[in-house]
Amino acid sequence: MFKAIDTLLRRALLALALVMAAPFAALAAEMTVYKSPTCGCCVAWIDHVKAHGFTVKAIDVRDVSGVKLANGVTRELASCHTALVDGYVIEGHVPAADIKRLLKERPAVTGLAVPGMPMGSPGMEGPVTQRYNVVSFDKSGKTRVFSRY
Repeated sequence: MFKAIDTLLRRALLALALVMAAPFAALAAEMTVYKSPTCGCCVAWIDHVKAHGFTVKAIDVRDVSGVKLANGVTRELASCHTALVDGYVIEGHVPAADIKRLLKERPAVTGLAVPGMPMGSPGMEGPVTQRYNVVSFDKSGKTRVFSRY
């Protein structure tokens, strides 16, 4: 009888541990960011995602356009840096909350982008704030608004 209770207790604790760990599973993957060695806003965006729990490996490249092209980022979606995390592409100043949502929901998209460099987006903070959209994109080039700011 005690053995059955012990086994049941162990299973319950294991289930509880798995449920408690689930929100952090998305942050287990390392994010690799390709950026220009002279871009200050890229560093500020990296600081933003690190502050939200992501581990980041930054790689300085002279020309980020090859990374963008290889990962399906079109000219219309382009920004200053491109990140790869857990099978997704993150282009530009995407807020960490949206990346976390992407990794949790796991939609069938290539990634997320904030086209251009809108003022007020993470890494582009300042006295002026512009409205901007975070868009999802797929391999065919189809985009869809993921969130609005």
